[in-house]
Amino acid sequence: MTPHPHDSSYKLLFSHPAMVEDLLTGFVHEDWVAELDFATLEKVPGSYVSDDLRPRADDVVWRVRWRGHWLYVYLLLEFQSDVDPWMAVRLLVYVGLLYQDLIRAGCLTPDGCLPPVLGQRRPRLRS
Repeated sequence: MTPHPHDSSYKLLFSHPAMVEDLLTGFVHEDWVAELDFATLEKVPGSYVSDDLRPRADDVVWRVRWRGHWLYVYLLLEFQSDVDPWMAVRLLVYVGLLYQDLIRAGCLTPDGCLPPVLGQRRPRLRS
């Protein structure tokens, strides 16, 4: 898939912690969002290599402290002119690659579990 020219603009926009905080507080209407420590927001690399050596790059991934542990926020930002009926599967694959990277790096919770990941896809906009 060829990247849409606006993809880079959205990725730049969401490379700022204030924008990520606004996204989470403005669009995730859950009580636990009030427990996020936004002072700890850190952008993490969004480039991964799958076990079969295929690269996946340029996603926007942040982490923030929640209840003393890291919560990862995966932002899938890409324009699409058509509905992708398999978007949920694609997001699952991307989060799986993030988990593989976290496992390789030893970034597990103190009890040896994987940290939670919040996957957020920007609503589809037509070009």
